[in-house]
Amino acid sequence: METSTDMIEEVQEVLEKLRPFLLRDGGDVELVGVEDGIVRVRLLGACGSCPSSTITLKAGIERALLEEVPGVKELEQVF
Repeated sequence: METSTDMIEEVQEVLEKLRPFLLRDGGDVELVGVEDGIVRVRLLGACGSCPSSTITLKAGIERALLEEVPGVKELEQVF
């Protein structure tokens, strides 16, 4: 299954909406890729080493992506 350009753009839009919250805490998120509904991101700055990063990923970013982007199945963190 291929990933459409539209899906990548939608994922980027969601990440842009969440970015100010991450920046406020000294972190950021980078989209690594989207393949077969699996979104891969890298947490940067303070988010990369934060003990709460798993919660940020699953409860925050993944939930937003699942709700707002049709076709997203899962979020994976890339180190």
